[in-house]
Amino acid sequence: MRSSPTAANGIRTYVIAYTVMTTATTEALAVGARVKALREGMGLSLRDLAERSTVSAPMLSQVERGETSPTLAVAAKIASGLELSLSQLLRLDEGDGVSVVRLDERLLGGRADGHRYEVLTPPVPGQRAEVSLHTLAPGSATAGPGDPPIHEPGSRETAVVLDGRLRLVCDGVAHDLGEGDTVTFDADLPHHFENPGRRETRFMSVIAAGLRRS
Repeated sequence: MRSSPTAANGIRTYVIAYTVMTTATTEALAVGARVKALREGMGLSLRDLAERSTVSAPMLSQVERGETSPTLAVAAKIASGLELSLSQLLRLDEGDGVSVVRLDERLLGGRADGHRYEVLTPPVPGQRAEVSLHTLAPGSATAGPGDPPIHEPGSRETAVVLDGRLRLVCDGVAHDLGEGDTVTFDADLPHHFENPGRRETRFMSVIAAGLRRS
């Protein structure tokens, strides 16, 4: 028995509507999960974000659970509360999710004589880890013994010695490392690296931010 054109059109309309609804639901869940992860990463409660964004806490809760898809106006307010642009919140500027940092695009820096570093990770919103490559001249250090920690509470750092000798002074205790050695420590403690050798030292550092911001 053939279905009538009217019935066929009805089925086609239902399938299209179902597909649109499913896509919208998936997108809402993705945006909601991202908002929640970013909020928690900043150590904000729903009430905190509500005050910062002027979007009510109940509405934020619905967005995070994927129960509603925010309008562009609401999404822009949420992004502002999270200190992001709208395109960053919605990941409109991240392409296929892959970010490449070319050799000549590395962020260069240095806080003391004889110390230079390059940040290898891109400035992606919500990123909770940073990878950097450091070079220390003989006898130089990344900071002074009395300098306060620069990383947020709960941060952890892992350093891998690529070339030369490296000394980590963490909370007043020295740890000597050689090529290939790795050390992981609480980066919210007072610390710095020194080069006690007679030749240049290179090491890689990975800093994972704390679960909560101060």
